[in-house]
Parts: sequence; C-alpha cells; structure tokens
Amino acid sequence: MSSMVRHEYSLVTDSEKGTASRSAVRRQKRRGAAVLAIVLVALATAFVITPLPHQEVEASSECEATASCNGSESTHLWGQYSPFFPVPSDLETSVPDDCSLTSVSVLSRHGSRFPTAHKTETYSSLISRIQESVTEYADGFEFIRDYTYDLGSDSLTAFGQQQLSDLGSTVHGRYGGLVSSADDGPFVRASGSARVIMSAENFTSGFYAAKGTLGNGEAILVVSEDEGYNNTLNHGACTQFEEGPDADLGDDKQAAYAATWIPDVTDRLNAKLPGANLTDEETVYVMDLCPYDTVASDGARDVSKFCNLFSRAEWLDYDYYRSVEKWYAYGSGNPLGSTQGVGYVNELVARLTRSPVKDHTSTNSTLDSDPATFPLNRTLYADFSHDNTMSSIYAALGLYNATGNLPVDERVEPGQAAGYSAAWTVPFAGRMYVEKMSCAAADEELVRILVNDRVVPLQSCDADELGRCRLSDFVDSLSFARDGGDWDKCFV
Repeated sequence: MSSMVRHEYSLVTDSEKGTASRSAVRRQKRRGAAVLAIVLVALATAFVITPLPHQEVEASSECEATASCNGSESTHLWGQYSPFFPVPSDLETSVPDDCSLTSVSVLSRHGSRFPTAHKTETYSSLISRIQESVTEYADGFEFIRDYTYDLGSDSLTAFGQQQLSDLGSTVHGRYGGLVSSADDGPFVRASGSARVIMSAENFTSGFYAAKGTLGNGEAILVVSEDEGYNNTLNHGACTQFEEGPDADLGDDKQAAYAATWIPDVTDRLNAKLPGANLTDEETVYVMDLCPYDTVASDGARDVSKFCNLFSRAEWLDYDYYRSVEKWYAYGSGNPLGSTQGVGYVNELVARLTRSPVKDHTSTNSTLDSDPATFPLNRTLYADFSHDNTMSSIYAALGLYNATGNLPVDERVEPGQAAGYSAAWTVPFAGRMYVEKMSCAAADEELVRILVNDRVVPLQSCDADELGRCRLSDFVDSLSFARDGGDWDKCFV
C-alpha cells in the first residue's frame, strides 16, 4: 500500500510537521488504501550549516591516554553514523564535455537521526550508571560527571533535516537541466518511515528553493513499510533472510572482529572510570555517543567530547567494525544480502530502458504497473530509503564485487577494499546517482554510477576509462537481478 502526499515545498521540521499528518498516514496504512493527503507546510527558519571538515586524520601520539584526541578529525570514521562527506574519486566526476545527461536516478539515505528508541534508552541508562558508580574521573573524562543525556529517538535531527534540503539544492545544481521547465521536477518516492518521509520532504524543499519555485504540488509516493507489503526501499519480504540461519551472520562476523580490538579499549576506559565496570559492548556504546551527540548539536558544529576519548586507530577500528556488520548482514557477504536489492535494481532497469518492470521479488506490482505511481517517461527520479536496504541494492548492482569478503582478523581500509566501507557507502544522507548520458563519440547511451560523489567503476560490462558502460552492456551485466537473484530461497 502507498499514499501520495502533496506539498508546497519549504524546509520541514519536526515542530512544523504535526502529529496529525503522521497519524493520518498510519490510518491510511490500516485502511489498506492509497489516500491523497494535502499537507500545507509553514515556512521554516533557515539553518546555517557549516559542513564537517574533510581532512586527513593525523597520528594520535597516544592522545587516548590523556583523552585529548582531536575528535573533529574522526568524522569520516563513524561507519553508517558518519554524516555525508564527498568520498575521493579516482575518476573524473563531472559530465564530459561531449556528453549530455538524458536521465538520472537518485537514491538517498535519510539524514542524520537520533538513536533508535531502544538504543536511546540503553545509552541513557549507561550514562546514569556511570555517574552513579564512578567517584573519580581521569583527566579528560570529567565532562561525563555533568553530562546530561537528552537525545531523542528515531527522528531526524535538525542537522539531518538540513542535510536533505542541501541535497535537494545539490541535485538541482547538478541535474536541474533535466527539469528545465518551470513546473517540472523529480518524481519522488519514500519508504514509509517517518524519518525517510521527512527526508524526502526536505529534499524537495531544497530542490524547489534552488529552482526558485515552491513546486507544482507534485506528490511524494510513500511506500508502506507495514508487514505484508512489497517495498523495494525497505527489506522485509524475504522470510529466510530475516529469520533464517544467516540472519545473525553480520552480528557474528562483527563480534569476531570486535574481539581483536575492543577489549584493550574497555580496559583503558575502566581504568579511567574506576567503578564503571564497562563491558566490551558498553565501550562501543560510549563510542556511539560521539556521532550521535555531534549530529544532535546545532549544525553538527560541536563535535562531542566523547570523540576526544579515542585515537585515530580506534576510530579506524570502529569504522571497520561497522563495515563488517553491513557487509555480512546486508551486503555481498550475506548469501541472501544482494537478493534484497534485486527488486530496486529491476525498477532501475525499467527506468533506464523505459520499459515495464519485470520482477517477481520485492516490487509492488500494483504501483509499478501504474504510470501515475511508476512513470517511465521522467528524466529525474529521487528515492529515499535506509542504509541497510541501500547496502543490499549496491550488492545487487555489483558495485563492490571487487571488494571480496572482508576479513575479521585484521582491518582493511576502504582504499584496500575497492572503495567499500560503511562510511564511504551509507553515511547519514548518503546518496547514489545513476546517470544515463548521450555522448558524441558513442553509438549508444552510457551509464555511470556515483556513490557519495565517488565514481564507482562498473563491473562486468566492459567499462571505459571513465567507469562507464554502454546501456545494453550494463543491463546485461545485471542478469543476477533480472533473473530474480535467489528469491526462490526466501521461503524454503
């Protein structure tokens, strides 16, 4: 089931997006019918956001011993909790002079958010316990004594909202020529989570603001995440993937890598916080507070003091710890990981070739067979999803086939893993651009893919020196997805 929600576009904030509209969405889902809702959004106060610095991290000189590390130098090492940053590209990212874009599909993760409800309760309890049990704080740890845990749960932070507005502006700047008419705009879909819907809304706000219009009231298609509904933007339809023998593979591999580095960090924290008696799992929670505390600050300008407690090497380990879980839980390292992204890839093929969707996996045939909810004649599309499902989509596209399975007895950095890490692929507000272009020297349209501003050289389709493939070769290379992946194993 889905709902089409129309907007006059301006920045959408939690305070402005009333509970009535979200309750209406829930009621629409329970009725099992698509409902057209008119949502008028008040003009928002503009945020002035200073991006987190993109700079190399220097050696720590054992700064962790005195809790004096420079936390601002770790912002690209927080796994999927890293705010978006442009990933360095070995290949030219601009469109060649002899080429013109003919269509683009954008796939974006939601913006920076607060912890999940379960995690925010866990973090709050941990801080309370530390404050109740620790009587002496080592140098650099004193701030914890008076730290007030006041993070929310599940929803976007103000910074996360602005990230998506900025993305809308960026997409207009890069691809606005595809929608040059005054009333034209992208076709937008969002998975039916409140933070994903709000991300789509803020994207459209930024896009139309950059366009100099309030938009034409075009709908955002919200695809339900309720159990029993097919949704290519949110995994959940493959029982064996969700509940089968490999459902915990990501956790198991992550735990194996954790054993190689976390115990030493735990020992140090317990020495600095006598009486805390932190477990290895709780050490990770303390590290989690660094990114969550940071993205909750005004414009994410104030890097949390929790970040200063850990060295560069420890943040590298943390980033890899997060990457291992993503790879083996949702990516190519899980036997059914790539299959969860097959439905979206088949929708992408349909858009690129302007032909009906051919799929028997997670696509919603009712939506995808209707030109109103799955048009094939648009030049710009924007979809909004979650990091886990995006990891599966990347796997189904074969973007990181050259990575190989990540080892759990040593750390492999992104440059050694063919560009793969959680921070490089699915950070907060992470995005993929799938560009189709016509070039003077080519007898067929070409396809190129960028992930977080990095050109990912396409695999198995005879890519050229710019990482591009002919459209027909690219489609042929997606035979795994076009054949349904291993969907037949989902219900054995």
